[in-house]
Amino acid sequence: MAPLDAVAAEPPDRPPAEAGGDAERLGRLLGDPGLAWLLERVRRRMVQGRPLTGTVTLADPDDLQRRAAERLLGRAPSAGRSLTVRLDAVDAVLRRSGVSPHGLEAAVAALTGPVAPRAETREREARAWEKAWAPLAELSAELADWAGRMRGDGLVRRLARTPEAAAPLVTATVRALQALPVDPPMPRATFAARYLSGAHALDEGTPLATLVLSGIRALTDFPEGAGAEWRRAAWASGGLLRDDVSSTVLTLNLRGTPALDWMADRGEPAVLTLRSLTRHDPGGITTATGTVHVCENPAVLSAAADSLGPACPPMACLQGQPSAAALTLLRGLSARGADISYHGDFDWGGMHIATALRRGVPWRPWRYGAADYEVAVAGVSEPQDLTGAAAQTPWDPALAAALTEHGVRVEEESVLDDLLTDLKIQVR
Repeated sequence: MAPLDAVAAEPPDRPPAEAGGDAERLGRLLGDPGLAWLLERVRRRMVQGRPLTGTVTLADPDDLQRRAAERLLGRAPSAGRSLTVRLDAVDAVLRRSGVSPHGLEAAVAALTGPVAPRAETREREARAWEKAWAPLAELSAELADWAGRMRGDGLVRRLARTPEAAAPLVTATVRALQALPVDPPMPRATFAARYLSGAHALDEGTPLATLVLSGIRALTDFPEGAGAEWRRAAWASGGLLRDDVSSTVLTLNLRGTPALDWMADRGEPAVLTLRSLTRHDPGGITTATGTVHVCENPAVLSAAADSLGPACPPMACLQGQPSAAALTLLRGLSARGADISYHGDFDWGGMHIATALRRGVPWRPWRYGAADYEVAVAGVSEPQDLTGAAAQTPWDPALAAALTEHGVRVEEESVLDDLLTDLKIQVR
């Protein structure tokens, strides 16, 4: 069979071939199914930025592949169990024949699509990612470490996959974080409608919600955790709520509204929603200008109501991580002169809760220092080991050291008698 460069010249009345050569002949010859392996090898070299010189070898070729190579080169390939093709020879044949005047690289691109060398692809992709990350530089200094982690830990890449998808995601995340935390708190849907693309922009499970919640935790130093309740509390730490009635705070003997006055006259606990604290004047609950005792566990407040009834000093209960309602109430009371006195569990979880409260509300310890812990540990009959991540105790640094030394947790209910004694003394 005659080689391609021996093919007769084009007839005079045929229009000249395009810059890429004769597409029909190129497809018939180099695009033969028997040469698919050759195209794949050449394209791989082009992607890798390697020169199209030397040889490529196919082990155990079939008759179709041998015949295709023979038609391309105009000769029978060497006999043997493998098929070897010199790329320089293919390039020369394509150029001389006019099928592909620009040679093998142009022919493969014409048949399989444009090829960007891997180095160029990586450089272009790196530039695109840098452009996507650019809005992170607009964040406040307190989020600088978080922004660095976003660039390096792969979360954004996993969520967005490409820099083109990441760019609007990062931009929206930055826009949200620049408006956080919000005070007074608001429903998440309201915030999303006001600052983002719509009320559902921060729905659970969306990439944007994942990134914004991560940023909120960095902004508020909210501890690690899992589960729906933990996520709600994490959102609330930034002032974003599922709604304005789910966030509540348990109180005892606070006055200022007809409903609260009625409950206080009977010494019965009352539940306040965030809606009741923000929709109407929160300053209406202002009669508690002395000390307001705050506990972590409902059992303490319930026991105080049983023991002292209407005579009990004003109290509030966090019931775990401080809710938006609790923070709103206590900030309002503190701003109007109330002295917030706090007690919680002597364990690492309790220390994290106390720290979270301290970020939003000034308080002084209520039997919640190192000396109090030492006394409480001495009275424990069946010690329970501390678990969880350690925490600092800035209101009394010696407390964290004592917890580490003893490694024993003391629940708030274990010192209930002492707490009730303090409340009774105040009544007198």
